[in-house]
Amino acid sequence: MSWVLVFLGFVALIVLHEFGHFVVAKATGMRVERFFLFFPPKLVSVRRGETEYGIGAIPLGGFVKITGMNPEELEAAERGERLNKPGLLEQIEGADPGAETPASIEGTQPLPPEVLERAYYNQPVWKRIAVIAAGPAMNLLIAFFVLFFLALGVQRGTTLEVGSIEEGTPAASALTPGDQIVAVDGVRPTNGGSRPSGQDLADRADAIARQVNTHTCAGGPTNGCGAATPATFLVKRNGKLVTVRVRPYYDAEAPAINGEGQGRYRVGFGFQEGGLVDENLSVSAAAGRAVSAIWEVTSKTVSVFARLFEPEQRKQVSGVVGVSDVAHQTINENARDALFLLAIVSLSLAIINLFPFLPLDGGHIFWSLVEKVRGGRVPFSVIERASAVGFVLILMLFVIGLTNDINRLTGEGFSVR
Repeated sequence: MSWVLVFLGFVALIVLHEFGHFVVAKATGMRVERFFLFFPPKLVSVRRGETEYGIGAIPLGGFVKITGMNPEELEAAERGERLNKPGLLEQIEGADPGAETPASIEGTQPLPPEVLERAYYNQPVWKRIAVIAAGPAMNLLIAFFVLFFLALGVQRGTTLEVGSIEEGTPAASALTPGDQIVAVDGVRPTNGGSRPSGQDLADRADAIARQVNTHTCAGGPTNGCGAATPATFLVKRNGKLVTVRVRPYYDAEAPAINGEGQGRYRVGFGFQEGGLVDENLSVSAAAGRAVSAIWEVTSKTVSVFARLFEPEQRKQVSGVVGVSDVAHQTINENARDALFLLAIVSLSLAIINLFPFLPLDGGHIFWSLVEKVRGGRVPFSVIERASAVGFVLILMLFVIGLTNDINRLTGEGFSVR
């Protein structure tokens, strides 16, 4: 059932993205020939007015087909001619036509002048940009409203507890999920140590990790070696204070404490918040929280792609397999996590779609701006060459993401924590 929900969530994001294009194209007077979920061959379709609405058999996305998206074909149509070979995108979006399919610019019969006047490339630049930007804008709005409503019901943790425990690690025989961490080696992370009091739970967890990392192997760090001295945890378990000693081990694959490189001492558990209380955020505070989350995800996403040639950054990229698997896990966790992931995926779609490479939406916006600056249409041959570069970059991202997904599936697997 959870996989069905994952699929429906992705479908909803695709439909709403394309719906953004569709609504603005209609509002600006452009002629929309087709509005499809998935790609042809079509399973079912119906015509309403001048638009065919349908569902395709290839579940790789969706599309809105607007008359005159290819300037070269539009110019040929205006001369009463037809190109010998339509572009790949036109062939895909115009595939499997029927009696309910409106006459297309790639068809055998010329379109009337009033239809050609409404073609995409015969519209002012601002209208074209508005239509193209409407898709990512819809994804951005989805992300904002989901994060906003989640923020209205958010709860704040007041205690730091032991969460998931990894099998076969020192923590597995000494700690229990739900143990409230009071101190490590006598250092209370909320009052004392290297951090000031009043820090949030993330800072407390960081302070505990730093304290554990002070325990080192006698002969220097080697992967899997046990520390010379145990870390003493004071935890509250079932209302009683309990002291347990856990000997950290060096994990060469774990991210370093300072965030640079890899390798640190750990005991093998994750953190979770306890003592949850409602934050009762105001509408403005919830909106601010949503905007902050959007900014953080956006900056990190752009940073990853800007440093894509660095091996550590490439490992952060996931493909559709990874996203689907994590979505499946989060739905099994709880509804809030699933909605949060949906918002992040929607936001990521908006960000990536705005990259200035064709066939992404950002590529269409980029060439519209170039046309505005130069005061005339850009030769389609130039746009085609740029599209090839963009296609290679997108293919590279797909291969990197798929490779990472395969490595995770055959290695340690995906984690939602």
